[in-house]
Amino acid sequence: MTESVHTVTTLPAARRPGCPFDPPAELVDARRHGPISRYTFPGGRPGWLVTGYDLVRSVLADRRFSSRKELMLHPTIDYGDIEVPPAPPGEFLLMDEPRHGRYRKPLVRKFTVRRMRQLTERVEQITTEHLDAMEQAGPPADLVTAFAKPIPAIMICELLGVPYQDRASFQEQVDSFMNGETSDEDLLAAYTATQDYLAELVAAKRANPTDDILGDLTDSDLTDEELKGIALLLLAAGLDTTANMLALGTFALLRNPEQLAALRADPALADPAVEELLRYLTVAKTFMRTALEDVEVGGQTIRAGSPVILSYHTANHDPERFADPHVLDLGRQDGGHLAFGHGIHQCLGQQLARVELRVALPALVHRFPTLRLAVPAEEVPLRPESADIHGVKSLPVTWDA
Repeated sequence: MTESVHTVTTLPAARRPGCPFDPPAELVDARRHGPISRYTFPGGRPGWLVTGYDLVRSVLADRRFSSRKELMLHPTIDYGDIEVPPAPPGEFLLMDEPRHGRYRKPLVRKFTVRRMRQLTERVEQITTEHLDAMEQAGPPADLVTAFAKPIPAIMICELLGVPYQDRASFQEQVDSFMNGETSDEDLLAAYTATQDYLAELVAAKRANPTDDILGDLTDSDLTDEELKGIALLLLAAGLDTTANMLALGTFALLRNPEQLAALRADPALADPAVEELLRYLTVAKTFMRTALEDVEVGGQTIRAGSPVILSYHTANHDPERFADPHVLDLGRQDGGHLAFGHGIHQCLGQQLARVELRVALPALVHRFPTLRLAVPAEEVPLRPESADIHGVKSLPVTWDA
């Protein structure tokens, strides 16, 4: 007989006031009842929510769970009778093998640890330029626009080969369909404009290949439509996530002054600090899977076709895996977080994100030793829970000039 299991009734769950870094209380409560809960999707379809670290990791590694877009349900939107199409060519995050491998494999060698570390000097240069500009302009500043967004934006634009003169408008378009607050009409317009631009960019690379990822891929058997999809995915994955890690990570450090002081005092703490911030914040909060056959997970039978929500954030705050998980501890020894996922879909650009965070965060806190919030912490505006990536809309900061 199947044991009674907890039910989560409302998503997205709200965060507790004054707790911008912890998972929503309802999800924490669900995990306390057990690592897997029931959840009824909009429209009445029964599904599951997995919140425990071990179970999230096991589902991510299990090929009996699909990432295919056409099999997915949205946790908060009722699609009704609308038939969800397969992922467009190139957008391999929402594909299974062998389609997934066709697109990911040519990219793997471009994102190795060695190749990403070779970009360190360029990241240092971009970081210094923006810190210089902040210092010259003087306090106060919005750290999101002055620092957190430009660094990963410039890096991903350079990797894709976006011409310098196009970058500002290009980044604005991308932000419009990723911030979680744009109206449906404006979101569609921005998304379409971005796709159109990428199509033009791919055509230009095809005509005159350049020394960047898109230029290199024009020498493969990938079509223009596939290259456009790959570019869109890399852009979405490489810009918004790191930008919000930089801003939210700074916010977390400012709210934990003893940890901030430790990072300033010990350069060797940069690597573990980044890993702890990735775990603690987990800005990519949830991902979806769909069971392809009946699978037993955590003592429950998940039937074929059932949708499953994987809560990365709650898993990374699982006390059975991490001691005192709601504490930011830059010297933490129990690693192995799921901020970049796990399995065949583990984040392709994770090493680039690590380089950017390892360079930018220590540089910021060393350049401005008196850096502090310019508004009360509770007045820092958070992105809505409906946004795919958690973060702040702005981060007003000041310092002693």
